[in-house]
Amino acid sequence: MSLSDRLERARGAHLASDDGTPLEPRTLVTDNEAPAASIDATAEAAAPAPVVPTTTWDALAGSTEREAIPDALVELKERAAQELFRRIGARLNDPSLSEEKLHALAREELTHIVESEQVALTISERNRLITEIGADVLGFGPLELLLADSNVTEIMVNRYDQIYVERAGKLFESRSRFTSEAQLRRVIERIVSRVGRRIDESSPLVDARLEDGSRVNAIIPPLAVDGSSLTIRKFASTPYRVDDLIGFATITREMATLLDAAVRAKLNILVSGGTGTGKTTLLNVLSGFIPGDERIITIEDAVELQLQQEHVVRLESRPANIEGRGEITIRELVRNSLRMRPDRIVIGEVRGGESLDMLQAMNTGHEGSISTIHANSPRDALARLETLVLMAGMDLPLRAIREQIASAIDIIVQISRLRDGTRRVVSITEVQGMEGEMVTMQDAFSFDFAAGVDADGRFRGSAVPTGVRPRFVDKFADLGIDVPTSIFQYRPREGQLIGEIL
Repeated sequence: MSLSDRLERARGAHLASDDGTPLEPRTLVTDNEAPAASIDATAEAAAPAPVVPTTTWDALAGSTEREAIPDALVELKERAAQELFRRIGARLNDPSLSEEKLHALAREELTHIVESEQVALTISERNRLITEIGADVLGFGPLELLLADSNVTEIMVNRYDQIYVERAGKLFESRSRFTSEAQLRRVIERIVSRVGRRIDESSPLVDARLEDGSRVNAIIPPLAVDGSSLTIRKFASTPYRVDDLIGFATITREMATLLDAAVRAKLNILVSGGTGTGKTTLLNVLSGFIPGDERIITIEDAVELQLQQEHVVRLESRPANIEGRGEITIRELVRNSLRMRPDRIVIGEVRGGESLDMLQAMNTGHEGSISTIHANSPRDALARLETLVLMAGMDLPLRAIREQIASAIDIIVQISRLRDGTRRVVSITEVQGMEGEMVTMQDAFSFDFAAGVDADGRFRGSAVPTGVRPRFVDKFADLGIDVPTSIFQYRPREGQLIGEIL
């Protein structure tokens, strides 16, 4: 059976919806046919030319994610993509060719390639074919629609034929698929090459970013046993502000007031949380409280922060080249930033020996620093910070490390992703100092888990004041920063008895 015959058979086949109900074929309108005003019998009778009922590619592809398309079209796409690579492959990485010119060149070549196939395609199908092949060769293939979907916050490609997405904090399997491992590898290589990174068998894992700042992690065989894996953490096109987090119930108005004052008073803040809890988003919001007349140095593995101030210098670490040379670590960037006259140092995440340099900077006049760390609680954050300092290779006694931490860190903000999928700041904790061998801490706000969950499984509670006034509030008064003491006053939730409090 020829390719055209198989395509016709695929067109004539009825589709089934998710619940198994057959879908009626859609009406196709070609260039020689006038579009019908509606789909009822009156409109069909008024049409000046006969309309052939058939299924368009739009029906085959689905409205938001790609459905399985006929094998005939898959074969045609593969051949057209390979031919496009043969014709313009040498120019894909030409720095003198802008993205607009490259896309125009690719579309022109694709039009000739598809016409040379001599396959009976409708106008809609031909345009869709050219668009999808262009996305495969110059874009991100089946990920294009997912990246454009504002409801998708994370994309997880387990292998070329299995993609999961996160929506509203929950995971769902996507119907989008790569056609092959080779196509997935092309997309990965395109992403990492745009930010000066590389991925191959000698360096099979990489952190990178998209143009909009979205975080990308890729890992390929032999480390990824079942095939290449790609994870994309999407960020909002417009950075969230504090009012957005209050609207999401991530923080309360009282907590926002306290954090605003803490940033302006140049307290050193550590944002703690697990993977995917929103640490970077919260760090972005906290950085928005920094006055616009201060010089900010940001240091990251891969640039993600979206600071809104004008006076910002962004530094990014660099991996070793193919010869194993040229690596620039976060620790080296932290040390270099101290010579750049910073008012604030914002470190995307501490995960190694740079933690010692960060603590020393906080203790030697560079106040107001903000960073994030992976930990499940404020106490765990301090324990992990101790471990990271030991990774610096300095043979320091544990008490000396703890004294450095107690002196440097003022506030730990703990953020968590709860079982209902929401991301909440569950505590704001003051680091008070040392008592014997232990670092002492005190919660200013703590999440009320005792409020239970509603009928939809969402937590009813929120972070509430513990009733303890933090010691650093005295610094606010010295600097003329007004923070109402009422925000620290404990307020029992509605319906709670006094006996329950005691």
